[in-house]
Amino acid sequence: MKVEMRTTAFLDRALDLYDDVVGVVAHDGTEYTYAEFGERVNRLSNALADLGVGQGDKVALLAPNTHYFLETLYASNQIGAVFVPMNYRLVPDDYEDILNDCAADTVIADYDYAEKVESVRDSIPAENYVGYRASEIDGEWTDYEDLLADHSTEAPERPEISEDDAASINYTSGTTGDPKGVVRTHRTENWHALVLNQHHEISDDDTYLWTLPMFHCNGWGHTYAITGTGGTHVCQRTFDPEDTFRRIREHDVSFLCGAPTVLNRLIAYHDQNDVETTGDRDVRIATAGSAPPKATIETVEDEIGWRIIHLYGLTETAPLITTSNSPRRTTERGREVKTFQGSETLCTDVRVVGEDGDEVPQDGETMGEVVVKGNQVMDRYLNKPEATEEAFNARKPGYFHTGDLAVWDGDGMISIQDRKKDIIISGGENVSSIEVEDVLYDHPDVQKAAVIPTPSDEWGEMVTALVVPTPEADLTAEDVQDFSREHLASYKIPRRVEFVDDLPETATGKVQKYQLRQEYWEDEERLVG
Repeated sequence: MKVEMRTTAFLDRALDLYDDVVGVVAHDGTEYTYAEFGERVNRLSNALADLGVGQGDKVALLAPNTHYFLETLYASNQIGAVFVPMNYRLVPDDYEDILNDCAADTVIADYDYAEKVESVRDSIPAENYVGYRASEIDGEWTDYEDLLADHSTEAPERPEISEDDAASINYTSGTTGDPKGVVRTHRTENWHALVLNQHHEISDDDTYLWTLPMFHCNGWGHTYAITGTGGTHVCQRTFDPEDTFRRIREHDVSFLCGAPTVLNRLIAYHDQNDVETTGDRDVRIATAGSAPPKATIETVEDEIGWRIIHLYGLTETAPLITTSNSPRRTTERGREVKTFQGSETLCTDVRVVGEDGDEVPQDGETMGEVVVKGNQVMDRYLNKPEATEEAFNARKPGYFHTGDLAVWDGDGMISIQDRKKDIIISGGENVSSIEVEDVLYDHPDVQKAAVIPTPSDEWGEMVTALVVPTPEADLTAEDVQDFSREHLASYKIPRRVEFVDDLPETATGKVQKYQLRQEYWEDEERLVG
């Protein structure tokens, strides 16, 4: 028996089984049972429909971790609209590109970030602008709560939604800096939530703290997984170590996520303060991207008292495709296992292949590219058929090519060593080195520039600019950073600027970044953080 997989099924189950359970705790502490949350979702769905939003239309959201992020996701999906969450750390030009690329009909924005959209409003196609606390936003924005109050709590009539219809478009930085819209269908979102439930051990008594940005692949799929399982969402607008520990104690949190930089900030705060780290229940924390050092794992597990789960993936893969959450392997090999990106998740086919597309030996030494086939992998890049074709066919046809270079061992455990793509992953955010270089070359006193990742205990990888100034230029690192700040999101600004006499180049004038990177990473086990 085949039943269409739709994202609406996750909230439907919560309403069927857990209607009287507190499903969402807002940042200010307001609690909503799943029944109350469902009514708010219905109000928003009806409001969007009255605004003319229909099946296939795009609803873009610019907001931190809030209850209305969750409401907008479900409200959009149940009327067949496509949800487009945007990174709130970007600059107005980025939003102009994204909103034009996806042709968003409606923009919903938080009072802290709406001005970034307002400044490009004349250059984007959206017709509807809804603001949370609209009275605090310049320009003409309909107030979110007023809109909900004017509409019915009755569930709207749902259109015929296919599991292959787009449910969400998540934007990621391309290697050139051009945003790529990752199209995720109702089917891919379903599969990923199910895989996530299995490997993150999610249960209906879990209380999940939102320290991970919800816009990241819809919060790595936890927007669906926690809801469908009947757990409780605790919203934290943006990460703060002191507030994180407080919310864990007050709400008896059992699960949270965070990039390695989040772990480091929690450790630093814990070291400096006598603070209780749990409520009555045990806590586990999932981290992704760079494998945490063994010392970090030991500190989190032995001193803070939380269990670490490490996963790996990309926006294009939802992200979860491998995990080191393996009690069997941990028993056999100890905590070393948690420094690996891990082995393939349920119903996922992960391979490490050479240039010829054949698998490299599982000897822990021979490097190849990580490729993956799975139901949770994206459908396509929006409006980019050539990039889509390349992503699925470069070395091994039919597999998504991650661009990450790794070794794998006899247990199928992969360890990322390097990266094909010109991307820096700093603090969990993707930064296109080419985009940063393009900005630097616009500076009148910059003759040449190369942007590379360098090791960082705090960020995993640090955005580092190597600059050749023009003759007689009086250029400082602060000058370069201030100039970058005018054109780039804060996390893309070079944290380290070094001036050099020249850059190594090939015969055709291409900068040999690999040579530059080797100089900084020679004492490290791998060429990425």
